[in-house]
Amino acid sequence: MKNKQSTFPTIIIKSGVIKDQVYFAIKDAILEGRLKAGARIPSSRGLAEMLSVSRNSVLAGLERLFDEGYLISKVGSGTYVTALIPDEFVVVPNGSSKACNDRVSRLTISPAMEAVHSLWQKTQPQLGRHKLFNVGVGCVDLFPHEIWGRLLGRAWRQTRKSLGSVGDPKGYLPLRKNISDYVRSVRGINCSAEQVIIVNGTQQAMNLVAQVLLTKGDKVWLDNPGYDGALSVFTVAGANVQSIPNDEDGMDIEQGKQICPDPKLIFITPSHQFPMGGMLSLPRRLSLLDWVAEKEVWILEDDYNSEFRYTTHPIQALQGLDKYQRVIYAGTFSKMMFPEFRLGFLIVPPQLTEFFTVAKYYADTCSAFLDQATLALFIAEGHYARHIRRVRAACLQRQKVLIAAIQRYLPDKLSIHAADSGIHLLCWLRGSLAEADAITKCREAGLGVQPLSRYCQQPIDRQGLLLGYAAHTEQQIIEGVKQLATIL
Repeated sequence: MKNKQSTFPTIIIKSGVIKDQVYFAIKDAILEGRLKAGARIPSSRGLAEMLSVSRNSVLAGLERLFDEGYLISKVGSGTYVTALIPDEFVVVPNGSSKACNDRVSRLTISPAMEAVHSLWQKTQPQLGRHKLFNVGVGCVDLFPHEIWGRLLGRAWRQTRKSLGSVGDPKGYLPLRKNISDYVRSVRGINCSAEQVIIVNGTQQAMNLVAQVLLTKGDKVWLDNPGYDGALSVFTVAGANVQSIPNDEDGMDIEQGKQICPDPKLIFITPSHQFPMGGMLSLPRRLSLLDWVAEKEVWILEDDYNSEFRYTTHPIQALQGLDKYQRVIYAGTFSKMMFPEFRLGFLIVPPQLTEFFTVAKYYADTCSAFLDQATLALFIAEGHYARHIRRVRAACLQRQKVLIAAIQRYLPDKLSIHAADSGIHLLCWLRGSLAEADAITKCREAGLGVQPLSRYCQQPIDRQGLLLGYAAHTEQQIIEGVKQLATIL
């Protein structure tokens, strides 16, 4: 039988470990099509002479190619390029990426994910966390690095012998106890440590709620304007998200009943409505709780911002007022600490605890242990309470500076939407200034200002901008407003 022969292509050995370069040179020739399937490879001595390298280097390179299936040996005949390399592994010659692009275009993506992808594209400008006026970033400059580092070292020393035996899906028990004690005293929550589930931030909390409670087509209430992160989670879950208006007293519950009388879940931010800043009034809270008990509706209470209240005390959390075990409470530490601190918690009704534990286990088994152990010490020793007081005072001062600067430098462009809480300011646009034009200029200037329309499922009759202020010093805020005045 006549062997398949081909002129052996020119192979150049580059700098580096010789045996590796032999391997890559022959492999690249195969994948680029210069060595065809079935082509005969010269003997090891012949290759060594051809490449001007030692025979041992050639043998090592060939052995790796045999192991990975690029070459096969035929007894008494020689070494050949395998005929089994799939076509899609072969690199398209330079100058044409059409085949690769065609394969990408044939991808089948879930329609829900396609919708969320469009939402994601609108969020991209916020991802540079260092940008001035970014929304959702707390006082990162006030984070107590030295204290945290000391506690982290102690947590490691105290717990390293127990590694491998502390991975409870619900989270590190001392931390869950500390959280339970804290929210009972500060937010009026009714719970035990057994109801606390540690999660990797609010986004995971919402995903777990969607997994446990929702089926495709279930209706979910969401404020308009409202949190786009919640919209994305519920959209991917296949829920039918219903847009519910809000006013200075928070979500309009009575309108919600008219718009969608049969929801499965209500997502709500009652302590500080995002992004408008209203607080759900006590009459609305009580009315809502009675109604959901009658209709057997679940509430997800996102209490992301309760610590950032400056002149008044927040009303007791919905969960603390709930006599019917219909409220799931979500809290986060990332606003008070820093955005990358991905620890939060859920407080779930006792009848749901086991289901959420299972969902958490299959999501990621458990949250990072050392972060939990360090946070438990941080809370237990009073550092967290002191940090809250320090951050709250700083945020209040930074908010005042931002308001004064806008009133001084932008009185004809922006009207401030009053709020006594939060870490961002909503400003309505004055005159003929259009939101889209303002945002384009902010992007060009590298500012993290966000358009109110980003958070609107349905158009509203006013245009506005959101300016985050917590992460910046007073001087940075003033200079930023001057820059904003210049470009607007």
